[in-house]
Amino acid sequence: MNIPESLLQYISKSNWGSVVGVKSLHGGGINSVYLLETELGPKSVLKTNSKCPEHMFTRESEGLYALSAVDGGLRVPEVYNHGGDWILMEYIPHSIPATNYSSLLGEGIAQMHLTVEASFGYPENNFIGSTVQVNTWTEDGHVFFAEHRLLFQGDMARAKGLLSQEDYKLLNRIARRLNDFVPSQPASLIHGDLWSGNIIVGPGGVPTIIDPATHFGWAEADLAMTSLFGQLDSEVYIAYEGIRPLIPGYLDRIDIYNLYHLLNHLNIFGESYLSHVQTLLRKYG
Repeated sequence: MNIPESLLQYISKSNWGSVVGVKSLHGGGINSVYLLETELGPKSVLKTNSKCPEHMFTRESEGLYALSAVDGGLRVPEVYNHGGDWILMEYIPHSIPATNYSSLLGEGIAQMHLTVEASFGYPENNFIGSTVQVNTWTEDGHVFFAEHRLLFQGDMARAKGLLSQEDYKLLNRIARRLNDFVPSQPASLIHGDLWSGNIIVGPGGVPTIIDPATHFGWAEADLAMTSLFGQLDSEVYIAYEGIRPLIPGYLDRIDIYNLYHLLNHLNIFGESYLSHVQTLLRKYG
């Protein structure tokens, strides 16, 4: 790979010596991910994307910093530096889970969600995958989720020809009726993209979170995504509720929350997600 010139300048200024190795790592479907080794510096993870939207890695850096500041929260990789099309961060070697790994994960997620704001949103828009995530400050959580999560994704999918007029009508009906499905909740600091692939086992067997789409939103929506692409151990949820009890009926609301992520996957990856989206639209619309 061609290492960005601005990254080489950072490595030089940091007195890490020359780059001695660049190895491709398994990553998501959005960015290229590498293990970067230098003569004197730490092993690092380099994510690059020459076609990424403006500020994407700046927003990722900001999100990781916010999550790292949570007292009693989960481990987060340190960001060393970032440029317009790259971000360099601490390498977290995968390890064997500690015996209390699941409890640590549940407790750490709960501690993150205990950080609250008066309104829903975030100081800046950021990204969920490669899609812009609108974080305009909004006092009402139902309005925030309807307008800036469901309908924003729905409008995009409709413009791409991925949703039919009937599908779009059902989505609008769901957005208008969110109060019927979802109880009022505070605006909690959430990871925003908390599927199992963004939770790894770090040194010492402790849970570590990566690749956030950080904002203040519904904590239940964050927790719901942990069951979208594979279920976490039941002890995670028991430990979570030991610190932050869930509102009764949470299990019945999981699909409503995950509709946002499925619409996003529909917009990014195409029609392979359409059937799942349509099932939920007909279930709730």
